[in-house]
Amino acid sequence: MTLRSVVHRLTARLHRARGGDVMARDRAASTTPLCLEFGYSRGTPIDRHYIEAFLEKHSADIRGRVLEIGDDSYSRRFGGDRIAKQDVLHIHAGHPQATISGDLADPGVLPQQTFDCIILIQTLHLIFDMTIAVEQIHAGLKPGGVALITVPGISPIDRGEWKSSWYWSVTDLALERLLSGPFDREKVTISTHGNLFAATAFLHGAAVEEVETAKLVHFDPAYPVTIAARAVA
Repeated sequence: MTLRSVVHRLTARLHRARGGDVMARDRAASTTPLCLEFGYSRGTPIDRHYIEAFLEKHSADIRGRVLEIGDDSYSRRFGGDRIAKQDVLHIHAGHPQATISGDLADPGVLPQQTFDCIILIQTLHLIFDMTIAVEQIHAGLKPGGVALITVPGISPIDRGEWKSSWYWSVTDLALERLLSGPFDREKVTISTHGNLFAATAFLHGAAVEEVETAKLVHFDPAYPVTIAARAVA
Protein backbone atom coordinates (compact mmCIF):
# COMPACT_ATOMS: atom_id res chain seq x y z
CA MET A 1 0.00 0.00 0.00
CA THR A 2 1.40 3.39 -0.98
CA LEU A 3 1.77 6.29 1.45
CA ARG A 4 -0.79 8.25 -0.57
CA SER A 5 -3.38 5.45 -0.24
CA VAL A 6 -2.77 5.27 3.52
CA VAL A 7 -3.35 9.01 3.83
CA HIS A 8 -6.55 8.71 1.76
CA ARG A 9 -7.88 5.94 4.00
CA LEU A 10 -7.13 7.87 7.20
CA THR A 11 -8.68 11.03 5.77
CA ALA A 12 -11.75 9.08 4.70
CA ARG A 13 -12.20 7.69 8.21
CA LEU A 14 -12.01 11.21 9.63
CA HIS A 15 -14.74 12.49 7.31
CA ARG A 16 -16.94 9.46 7.99
CA ALA A 17 -16.58 10.12 11.70
CA ARG A 18 -17.72 13.70 11.19
CA GLY A 19 -20.77 12.48 9.28
CA GLY A 20 -23.08 14.55 7.15
CA ASP A 21 -23.09 15.48 3.49
CA VAL A 22 -20.71 18.31 2.69
CA MET A 23 -22.68 19.15 -0.46
CA ALA A 24 -25.83 19.68 1.60
CA ARG A 25 -24.40 23.10 2.40
CA ASP A 26 -24.84 25.68 -0.31
CA ARG A 27 -21.57 26.10 -2.17
CA ALA A 28 -23.05 27.66 -5.31
CA ALA A 29 -21.52 31.05 -4.53
CA SER A 30 -18.07 29.69 -3.77
CA THR A 31 -15.19 30.33 -6.18
CA THR A 32 -12.81 28.07 -4.25
CA PRO A 33 -13.09 24.26 -4.29
CA LEU A 34 -12.96 22.16 -1.16
CA CYS A 35 -9.90 20.41 -2.55
CA LEU A 36 -7.53 21.35 -5.38
CA GLU A 37 -6.65 17.70 -6.15
CA PHE A 38 -9.97 16.17 -7.25
CA GLY A 39 -10.90 15.35 -3.63
CA TYR A 40 -7.87 13.22 -2.78
CA SER A 41 -6.98 15.30 0.28
CA ARG A 42 -10.43 14.57 1.72
CA GLY A 43 -10.86 10.90 0.80
CA THR A 44 -11.94 9.10 -2.38
CA PRO A 45 -12.59 11.36 -5.40
CA ILE A 46 -16.10 11.14 -6.83
CA ASP A 47 -14.94 9.84 -10.20
CA ARG A 48 -13.12 6.95 -8.51
CA HIS A 49 -16.46 5.74 -7.18
CA TYR A 50 -17.50 5.02 -10.77
CA ILE A 51 -14.08 3.87 -11.96
CA GLU A 52 -13.69 1.31 -9.21
CA ALA A 53 -17.23 0.00 -9.67
CA PHE A 54 -16.47 -0.44 -13.39
CA LEU A 55 -13.27 -2.39 -12.66
CA GLU A 56 -15.02 -4.51 -10.06
CA LYS A 57 -17.74 -5.38 -12.57
CA HIS A 58 -15.16 -6.50 -15.13
CA SER A 59 -12.58 -7.89 -12.72
CA ALA A 60 -12.71 -11.32 -14.41
CA ASP A 61 -11.11 -9.70 -17.46
CA ILE A 62 -8.03 -8.77 -15.41
CA ARG A 63 -6.08 -11.98 -15.86
CA GLY A 64 -3.06 -13.51 -17.56
CA ARG A 65 -0.53 -10.94 -18.69
CA VAL A 66 -1.82 -7.53 -17.67
CA LEU A 67 -0.61 -4.04 -18.53
CA GLU A 68 -1.59 -1.02 -16.45
CA ILE A 69 -0.61 2.59 -16.99
CA GLY A 70 1.38 4.44 -14.32
CA ASP A 71 1.40 1.76 -11.63
CA ASP A 72 -0.15 -1.63 -10.88
CA SER A 73 -2.52 -0.62 -8.08
CA TYR A 74 -5.79 -1.46 -9.84
CA SER A 75 -4.37 -4.65 -11.33
CA ARG A 76 -3.40 -5.94 -7.89
CA ARG A 77 -6.67 -4.83 -6.33
CA PHE A 78 -9.03 -6.26 -8.93
CA GLY A 79 -6.94 -8.95 -10.64
CA GLY A 80 -5.19 -10.58 -7.71
CA ASP A 81 -3.91 -14.09 -8.31
CA ARG A 82 -5.52 -14.24 -11.78
CA ILE A 83 -2.53 -12.24 -13.03
CA ALA A 84 0.32 -14.36 -14.38
CA LYS A 85 2.59 -11.45 -15.35
CA GLN A 86 2.24 -7.77 -14.55
CA ASP A 87 3.56 -4.95 -16.73
CA VAL A 88 3.44 -1.20 -16.12
CA LEU A 89 3.77 1.43 -18.85
CA HIS A 90 5.06 4.80 -17.71
CA ILE A 91 5.85 7.77 -19.91
CA HIS A 92 8.99 8.53 -17.88
CA ALA A 93 11.95 6.20 -18.36
CA GLY A 94 13.41 5.03 -15.08
CA HIS A 95 10.15 5.04 -13.16
CA PRO A 96 10.59 2.37 -10.45
CA GLN A 97 7.47 0.37 -11.38
CA ALA A 98 7.82 0.66 -15.15
CA THR A 99 8.54 -2.44 -17.20
CA ILE A 100 7.83 -0.49 -20.41
CA SER A 101 8.60 3.20 -20.93
CA GLY A 102 7.25 5.48 -23.61
CA ASP A 103 4.32 7.38 -25.03
CA LEU A 104 1.27 5.57 -26.40
CA ALA A 105 1.24 8.10 -29.21
CA ASP A 106 4.56 6.68 -30.46
CA PRO A 107 3.96 3.69 -32.74
CA GLY A 108 5.66 0.54 -31.51
CA VAL A 109 5.87 1.43 -27.82
CA LEU A 110 3.91 -1.73 -26.92
CA PRO A 111 4.83 -5.25 -28.00
CA GLN A 112 2.18 -6.63 -30.34
CA GLN A 113 -0.41 -9.29 -29.41
CA THR A 114 1.10 -9.63 -25.94
CA PHE A 115 -1.46 -8.71 -23.30
CA ASP A 116 -4.60 -10.44 -22.10
CA CYS A 117 -5.78 -7.21 -20.48
CA ILE A 118 -4.82 -3.55 -20.68
CA ILE A 119 -6.07 -1.20 -17.96
CA LEU A 120 -6.10 2.40 -19.18
CA ILE A 121 -7.61 4.56 -16.45
CA GLN A 122 -7.93 8.35 -16.91
CA THR A 123 -5.07 8.43 -19.42
CA LEU A 124 -6.40 8.71 -22.97
CA HIS A 125 -7.35 12.39 -22.59
CA LEU A 126 -3.69 13.20 -21.85
CA ILE A 127 -2.62 11.99 -25.29
CA PHE A 128 -3.15 14.44 -28.13
CA ASP A 129 -3.05 11.75 -30.83
CA MET A 130 -5.74 9.57 -29.30
CA THR A 131 -6.34 7.64 -32.52
CA ILE A 132 -2.75 6.39 -32.54
CA ALA A 133 -2.99 5.48 -28.85
CA VAL A 134 -6.13 3.42 -29.44
CA GLU A 135 -4.44 1.65 -32.36
CA GLN A 136 -1.50 0.82 -30.08
CA ILE A 137 -3.79 -0.58 -27.41
CA HIS A 138 -5.55 -2.79 -29.92
CA ALA A 139 -2.25 -4.00 -31.40
CA GLY A 140 -0.87 -4.80 -27.94
CA LEU A 141 -3.75 -7.12 -27.04
CA LYS A 142 -3.81 -10.81 -27.81
CA PRO A 143 -6.80 -11.94 -29.90
CA GLY A 144 -9.68 -11.97 -27.42
CA GLY A 145 -7.80 -9.69 -25.03
CA VAL A 146 -9.69 -6.92 -23.24
CA ALA A 147 -9.01 -3.21 -22.80
CA LEU A 148 -10.69 -1.58 -19.80
CA ILE A 149 -10.67 2.16 -20.38
CA THR A 150 -12.03 5.20 -18.55
CA VAL A 151 -11.91 8.87 -19.51
CA PRO A 152 -13.14 12.02 -17.76
CA GLY A 153 -16.28 13.82 -18.82
CA ILE A 154 -17.11 16.76 -16.54
CA SER A 155 -13.96 17.21 -14.50
CA PRO A 156 -11.56 19.67 -12.96
CA ILE A 157 -8.29 19.94 -14.88
CA ASP A 158 -5.13 18.83 -13.14
CA ARG A 159 -3.10 21.73 -11.75
CA GLY A 160 0.14 19.77 -11.44
CA GLU A 161 2.13 17.29 -13.50
CA TRP A 162 -0.52 16.62 -16.13
CA LYS A 163 -1.78 20.17 -16.69
CA SER A 164 0.40 20.66 -19.77
CA SER A 165 -0.94 17.52 -21.46
CA TRP A 166 -4.63 17.65 -20.48
CA TYR A 167 -5.92 17.93 -24.03
CA TRP A 168 -9.46 16.53 -24.07
CA SER A 169 -12.73 15.85 -22.36
CA VAL A 170 -14.40 12.93 -24.10
CA THR A 171 -18.07 12.09 -24.58
CA ASP A 172 -19.46 8.57 -24.79
CA LEU A 173 -20.05 9.03 -28.53
CA ALA A 174 -16.47 10.16 -29.08
CA LEU A 175 -15.01 7.24 -27.14
CA GLU A 176 -17.16 4.75 -29.01
CA ARG A 177 -16.07 6.15 -32.39
CA LEU A 178 -12.42 6.20 -31.36
CA LEU A 179 -12.46 2.58 -30.25
CA SER A 180 -14.55 1.43 -33.20
CA GLY A 181 -11.69 2.19 -35.56
CA PRO A 182 -9.30 -0.65 -34.68
CA PHE A 183 -11.81 -2.57 -32.54
CA ASP A 184 -14.92 -4.26 -33.91
CA ARG A 185 -17.80 -1.96 -32.95
CA GLU A 186 -19.82 -4.98 -31.84
CA LYS A 187 -17.10 -5.77 -29.29
CA VAL A 188 -17.06 -2.31 -27.72
CA THR A 189 -19.33 -1.62 -24.73
CA ILE A 190 -19.62 1.94 -23.43
CA SER A 191 -21.03 2.93 -20.05
CA THR A 192 -21.47 6.47 -18.77
CA HIS A 193 -21.79 7.49 -15.14
CA GLY A 194 -22.76 10.66 -13.30
CA ASN A 195 -25.46 13.23 -12.69
CA LEU A 196 -25.75 16.88 -11.68
CA PHE A 197 -25.07 16.18 -8.02
CA ALA A 198 -22.04 13.98 -8.77
CA ALA A 199 -20.60 16.47 -11.25
CA THR A 200 -21.07 19.36 -8.84
CA ALA A 201 -19.51 17.45 -5.96
CA PHE A 202 -16.58 16.40 -8.14
CA LEU A 203 -15.95 19.95 -9.37
CA HIS A 204 -15.94 21.16 -5.77
CA GLY A 205 -13.41 18.49 -4.79
CA ALA A 206 -15.71 16.72 -2.35
CA ALA A 207 -14.92 13.10 -1.47
CA VAL A 208 -17.19 10.08 -1.70
CA GLU A 209 -17.02 9.72 2.09
CA GLU A 210 -18.54 13.19 2.49
CA VAL A 211 -21.64 12.80 0.34
CA GLU A 212 -24.76 10.67 0.29
CA THR A 213 -23.59 7.89 -2.02
CA ALA A 214 -27.19 7.08 -2.95
CA LYS A 215 -27.17 10.38 -4.87
CA LEU A 216 -24.33 9.09 -7.04
CA VAL A 217 -26.36 6.19 -8.41
CA HIS A 218 -28.81 8.12 -10.58
CA PHE A 219 -27.58 8.63 -14.16
CA ASP A 220 -28.22 11.78 -16.16
CA PRO A 221 -26.62 11.73 -19.64
CA ALA A 222 -26.35 15.52 -19.61
CA TYR A 223 -23.85 15.38 -16.73
CA PRO A 224 -21.31 12.62 -17.46
CA VAL A 225 -18.52 12.42 -14.89
CA THR A 226 -16.87 9.20 -16.08
CA ILE A 227 -17.11 7.37 -19.40
CA ALA A 228 -15.93 3.77 -19.40
CA ALA A 229 -15.36 1.24 -22.14
CA ARG A 230 -14.74 -2.49 -22.40
CA ALA A 231 -13.23 -3.33 -25.77
CA VAL A 232 -12.33 -6.84 -26.93
CA ALA A 233 -9.64 -7.37 -29.56
